[in-house]
Amino acid sequence: MTKYSIGSQLSFSNYQWRILDIKDQVALVISEDIIGQEVYNKEPGDVTWETSAIRAYLNDEFYNRLTDADRSRIKPVLNKNEDNPWYGSKGGEDTLDYIFLLSIEEVVCYYFGDSRYNLENPSPKQRYWFQKKDQNNVKRRASFQDKSWWWWLRSPGRDNRRAVYIHGDGNVGIQGNGTYNYSSTTLHPISQSNKGGLRPAMWLKLE
Repeated sequence: MTKYSIGSQLSFSNYQWRILDIKDQVALVISEDIIGQEVYNKEPGDVTWETSAIRAYLNDEFYNRLTDADRSRIKPVLNKNEDNPWYGSKGGEDTLDYIFLLSIEEVVCYYFGDSRYNLENPSPKQRYWFQKKDQNNVKRRASFQDKSWWWWLRSPGRDNRRAVYIHGDGNVGIQGNGTYNYSSTTLHPISQSNKGGLRPAMWLKLE
């Protein structure tokens, strides 16, 4: 049997995945790179992870593109969806997911270094960014088509029309970007789209 370790990579369903945690021969993995660009939601108005289009896409279209053998290795998980710790916007109901996005707490406290002090002791100046000088920002950087780009988390932003994201430099955008109509004119240099990056995560049974 192949030996796996936290921080190493594995191949699954034509993508490379980074192992974030291992429990009883089941690994929490996230795509090593951004695998596509998606809107968080396809309708205006308030939304939570539970009701979002991006969750529906991951657990339906994306999931069902996998082979039967690949789907059999994914273990569903009950995800807790916390409120935004700065703005109090609602995280919504807990969700049972096969494939999901990480939360603020997961990227800040557990899987990309431990920066929980900044989460639990927010500065009054923190309105847009988590912490520009956080030493763990570099661990959260990701690229799409070999170009640095931002990627979605499932947590709500300053209100429920925004969702938190990881900036191209690895900083956490705590205010969030628009879930439906993100108005930035900054486009990805290859795709020419301003949509957020998709880094799916899942609990995967190890072979």
